[in-house]
This record gives sequence, structure tokens and C-alpha cells, in this order.
Amino acid sequence: MNPLKKLAGQTAIYGLSTILPRFLNYLLVPLFTYKFTETSQFGINTEIYAYISFLNIILTYGMETAFFNFVNKTENKSLVYSTTLISLLISSGSFIVVGLIFSIPLANLINFPDHVNFIVWMILIIASDAIMAVPFARLRAENRSIKFAFVKIINISVNIFLTVFFIHFCKNAHEEDVLNNTISFLGSLYKPEIGIGYAFLANLIANFISMFFLYKEFIGFRYQFDKGLWKQMMIYALPLLIVGLAGMVNETFDRIILKQLLPKDIGQSELGVYGACYKISILMTMFIQSFKFAAEPFFFSNIKNEDSKRMNALVMKYFVIGCSFLFLVTMMNLNWIQYFISEPYRKGLNVVPILLLANLFLGIYYNLSIWYKLTAQTKFGAYITIIGAVITLVINFAFVPNYSYTASAWATFFSYGIMMVLSYFIGKKYYPVKYNLRNFVFFFGIALLFYFVTLSYKGRFSKTLETTLNNIFVLVYCWLFYKFEFPNLKKAN
Repeated sequence: MNPLKKLAGQTAIYGLSTILPRFLNYLLVPLFTYKFTETSQFGINTEIYAYISFLNIILTYGMETAFFNFVNKTENKSLVYSTTLISLLISSGSFIVVGLIFSIPLANLINFPDHVNFIVWMILIIASDAIMAVPFARLRAENRSIKFAFVKIINISVNIFLTVFFIHFCKNAHEEDVLNNTISFLGSLYKPEIGIGYAFLANLIANFISMFFLYKEFIGFRYQFDKGLWKQMMIYALPLLIVGLAGMVNETFDRIILKQLLPKDIGQSELGVYGACYKISILMTMFIQSFKFAAEPFFFSNIKNEDSKRMNALVMKYFVIGCSFLFLVTMMNLNWIQYFISEPYRKGLNVVPILLLANLFLGIYYNLSIWYKLTAQTKFGAYITIIGAVITLVINFAFVPNYSYTASAWATFFSYGIMMVLSYFIGKKYYPVKYNLRNFVFFFGIALLFYFVTLSYKGRFSKTLETTLNNIFVLVYCWLFYKFEFPNLKKAN
């Protein structure tokens, strides 16, 4: 099969298992923001999931990518899988024990003294995510994307069902019970002191059910731990851990420190606004995530092909065009997309275009970064990402006290932008790829130009007319792609 078609097919399937579940999960945001109009409640959700994302990197410590690297270089694939799985089982088990012992001090440390249960659930979510990481990696390496998609969709389906059950049905029943001075079964299942914390409980239950569906990935092979292999994998993976940690500083640390840098009376509330508006960039982030799932094993498996670099350049070109399109679609339809979140949260919509462009830069960086993974120069990934993390921290600490979450959005923009540029120029030396920069600049520039043109008439017409005019630019963008790029895409296939 043509490699581009294969990647597109894999991206579509991983997209089904990543974009669809994430899209459905993001549909919970209106539920949260309309059910909890006090913005500080969604601030709790934003902060806890920022911790989960950050600690997931620590608990997987680069072993997913190490697994891909070593499983493609050895005939004994079962030994690589077994060694990786045992390593993560031991580290995750240790994390659970330590986390549960110190759950109360941890709750006090992050200013959740009344929600120790949130911390316990968070610890178990992180550990179960880490344990499932290797079975999911094995499914990807073996191109068993159907099962990968199935388990992912089961996970999100259970998660959504339970979240809606608790936060919609049980909460409504509880409020009716209070109003009518009655007690019902559904109402008794809802505890106001837990509130948005039911989202964490639903996530944990969904993870346990997912592990059940992955049980075949934990049996049917001999558990062996090769110490020598494990050391080689750790040497490869540890720089990636640094990359991952620094990357999480760029991606989530603003949501961890935002409330700490603002006055106590507004910190949690401002975090809730920022977290809700961050969710509006879902189209871009979901596309990038699904592409990343498909692209990493694709690039590793095609490294020996003579035209691998040419293929990398083609992939990058259509990735940039796709991301530019998603930026344009989102911004051209923000007049109605804003109703995705309730009115108290909409004051932060000014950060949406900044975050969309930042995530576009991140997606390009993911594409570029394959050079240091393919050449085993992972130290450069660490250097670049650390530079990005420093930029994130400096801008946040310097400007958040005065400019709140807007400073956090710009920190993300500059961090990812500089990382993208650094990776491009360093990669030219160690793994030169002839990227078609003219196409990148043309389609990305057209998307930006159309966006800035719409700003010139923003607010002058009704929202319906304005949105209609905006989408004419989307159609023009599609026509430009069809006119100038579609013939090239057909030739590539």
C-alpha cells in the first residue's frame, strides 16, 4: 500500500479512537460550565487534569517511545514488551502505595484540604493510565488499530455516561429533593461536596473497565525482565522523560500555577475561565493528537525506505495545510462555537486564536522532532523542550500577575513557536529534509490573512451575516487547496 494512504488510513482509525472520544469528552464542557456557573468549580477540574497530564509523563518516563524504538530493532519482540510492561507495573504500583500514604499532605499542599478523595482518585487514574500505556503501544506497533480504537471508545463512552449520570441526572434529582423536601434514589447518589469531582470518579471507573478489555495484552506471553535491555531502554528514554516533563510545563504548567500567581479570591475562578476557553481549541488539539498516534510508528517503520525523507516532507506539507484549515474553521465560526461554554466563561475568548496558533506550532514541532528520535539524538529534544519550558515559566511568572490567563496563552504561543524554529534549524544539520516552505507559508499565510480581514468587519453586522461572510473565506481556502494542491496529492498517491 502507498505509504501516504497507509498513514492516512491509520490516522483515520486513530482519529476515530482519539478525535471522536475527545470530541465526546469535550462535549462534557458545556455540561460542566452550564451546571457549575461558578467558574471556580471548572477551575478545580482544569487543575486536577493538569496534574494528571503532568504526572502521566513522569510515570511513563519515555518508555512508550523506547518500546517503539527497540521493538523494531530486535527479533525478540516479546522480551521487549515484557521488560517494558514489568518496569511500568513496578513503578505504577510503587506510585499508588506512596500516593495513598501521603494523600492528605498532598491535598493540603495543593490547597484541596477538603477533597482528599479527589487526590486518591487522581493517583489511581494516573497509575492506571501508565499501566495501560504499554498495551496500547503494543497495539499501535502491531497495527492493531481496530482494537486500540475499540478500547479507547469504550473508555470514553463509560466516562461520559457516568459523568452525565452523576452531574446531570443525579444532581437534578438532588436539587428537586432539596426543593420538595423529599429523598429519591438518584438524588441520594449525589453529594454536593463532591460536585465536579464526579468527573474524576467516572474517569477512574472507565479506566478499570478499559483494563478489563485489555486483559489479553497482560497474558499469553512469558513475563521476562531483561536487565541489560532495560538499561538500554532507560538510556534512550530518560532524555525523552526530560522532553516530556518540559513539554508538560509548556502544555499544562500554566494551569497549575495560574491560581498561585493570582490573588486567592480570583485565582480559581480565572483558572476556570482559562480552562474552558482552552477547550475551544479542540479541533486543532484532537487532530494533532490523532496524527501523533499514527505518525510515530509510521516514521519508525519507514526509516529504511529510500524515499522516507521525501515522504516526511509530504506529510509535513499536508499537515500544515490541514492545521491551517482547522484554525480558519474555528475562528470563522467562533460566533456560535462560543455557546459551547456558558456566559460567565466567555470573557476569556480572546485567548482562543492565540492558543490555536500555539497548537499549530506544536503540531509542526511534533513533525520536525522525529529527526532526533530516528537518529537517537534525543538529547536535542531535551534541550529544545527545556528552552520552551523556560520561556513558558518566565512569561507566566513575569506577566500573569498583571495580565492573568492572557499572559499564559502568549507564553504557550512563544514557547511552541521558538521550539518549532529551533527544531527546524538543528534538524537541517543532523537529518536534513527538503520541506516545501513555500507551500507552508502560502496556506498558513492565507489562513491568517482571511482571519485578519474578518476582524475588520467584526461587530458591524448581525452574527448570522457575519458568520456567513466568514465561511465564504473557508470555501475560498478549500478552492485554493483544490486548485493548487489537490493535483499534487493525486500524483503522490
